[in-house]
Amino acid sequence: MILTVTPNPAVDLTYRVAALEPGETHRVAAPAVRAGGKGLNVARVVAQTGGAAFVLTTAGGPSGLRLADDLEASGLPSELIPVAAPTRSSVAIVDETAGTATILNETGAGLSPAEWTALREAAERLAVPATAVVGSGSLPPGAPETFYAELVALARRRGIPSVIDASGLPLLAAAEAGADALKPNRRELAETVGSDDPVAGARILLTAGAGLVLVSLGADGMLAVTGDGVWSARLPAPLAGNATGAGDAAVAAIATALAAGVADPAALVRRATAWSAAAVVAPLAGELDPAYEGYEARLVTTS
Repeated sequence: MILTVTPNPAVDLTYRVAALEPGETHRVAAPAVRAGGKGLNVARVVAQTGGAAFVLTTAGGPSGLRLADDLEASGLPSELIPVAAPTRSSVAIVDETAGTATILNETGAGLSPAEWTALREAAERLAVPATAVVGSGSLPPGAPETFYAELVALARRRGIPSVIDASGLPLLAAAEAGADALKPNRRELAETVGSDDPVAGARILLTAGAGLVLVSLGADGMLAVTGDGVWSARLPAPLAGNATGAGDAAVAAIATALAAGVADPAALVRRATAWSAAAVVAPLAGELDPAYEGYEARLVTTS
């Protein structure tokens, strides 16, 4: 069972327009609404691909009730920590002509010390049957920057792999704690380490203590960097669609592989790139194209 921990979930609203014209009025159908946040998307992909996942997250206010209802309807096993602040929203506007998505993410509200304690205690308890721990997404304002590092330490105590998808000081702290895998995108990595070179940036995180750094490069695919080398994978041509959950699909790929004992960086980057690409053409974040298993054969790889 992959335990996903999401301290800052969201209610995702996805609007689709024929063509997005900034500054103009658009008439749209009602949005698709679902429980979201990076860790929830990871769990959905794990479940779709035949794995077992458990969602640990927070929920507050009327929007939190909406999130809870959708999670229950999805059939994903979950535990929600009640919090005082309303759960935030995230809006995706998909331009069907351009094949792009514009994302508006609310920041969210901070948690109280007691709420953080409840989240930590639940993670400690739920990690007992887990085969891997995933920490994903932004942290709410005022969050301890070591929270993801604490998840890494928890996983190490349990003898299971940890995968962290974050940025800034929380990402660096997770590296220093010895995370098995980190998954920033190119921009997040540059902002964290101060280098625009993704390989050089990844090596900074490796030097800090991470075991593997997988860097999302958008249409250019992904890099996997370890102390032994660099591997890359990409599709021959970019895909049009909604890339909102592409990184989360990559995290799901890494977590399931590591949990199964797969440690070969070449295999990891291939699966992560294939699942990420399959997520782009799916209608909503947290889903893959049903033909996702065929994407790996289309990849261009280097090592």
